[in-house]
Amino acid sequence: MIQAPVIEVRTVGMSFGNGTGARAVLTDISFDVVEGAFLCIVGPSGCGKTTLLRLLAGLLRTTTGVIRCHGEPVTVPSRDRAIIFQDYSKALLPWRTVANNVALALEACGVEEPERGAQVSALLRTMGLTRAADQYPSQLSGGMQQRVQIARCLAQRPRILLMDEPFGALDAITRQGLQDEVTRLALELGTTVVFITHDLEEAIYLGDHVIVLAANPGRIVERIEVGIARPRSQLATREDPRFLAHRHRLFDMLQDH
Repeated sequence: MIQAPVIEVRTVGMSFGNGTGARAVLTDISFDVVEGAFLCIVGPSGCGKTTLLRLLAGLLRTTTGVIRCHGEPVTVPSRDRAIIFQDYSKALLPWRTVANNVALALEACGVEEPERGAQVSALLRTMGLTRAADQYPSQLSGGMQQRVQIARCLAQRPRILLMDEPFGALDAITRQGLQDEVTRLALELGTTVVFITHDLEEAIYLGDHVIVLAANPGRIVERIEVGIARPRSQLATREDPRFLAHRHRLFDMLQDH
């Protein structure tokens, strides 16, 4: 049975500026994402990856084409779509504790105590942050700060999670731990994920599918199906012949473009 897409991107283009000074950042972008899928998007710096994610979030409006989520055109942000940024230090409110940062999304949704406190406690347990509940962001490591941002986004129970190179500034061990944590949570919750990264191995390890963008202007040059069973292993998966074949293919493709 063919699944209906929850995200539809149709001939999307994005330009900044007006008239002869307009600069095309994206052109003719089309793809679908089915419910519960994990899509990774890779490409060189300046190819429009972050612009595309902001269009999906409703933070920007397309110049041409249309984006639909669950059949509705995306024109403004929605609680159904949560976005996680790379700069976790600026995403958190420094005057709020960990628990109160996570509670922010619930407050915005009108959830009242004691239900709000129970949901926050459950999310902190899920993300391994229970002992840090009363600490402030400045007292946390980078990995823990990013966990708080993820917990806050999950608090709004999004159907779609948009992630913009969220682990790019983290050390390798912390990064791998969060990769496994996010994939586990996405599978458990049935969340659809669109994940931006410049790291080819990260894209293959996380994704069900990988889209490759070329630059000037940003455009799709390839979409691959990863085809490696879950759960995946940081060691065994990266030694899988299919993983290595995908890595070589993507590397050669990006070099060509």
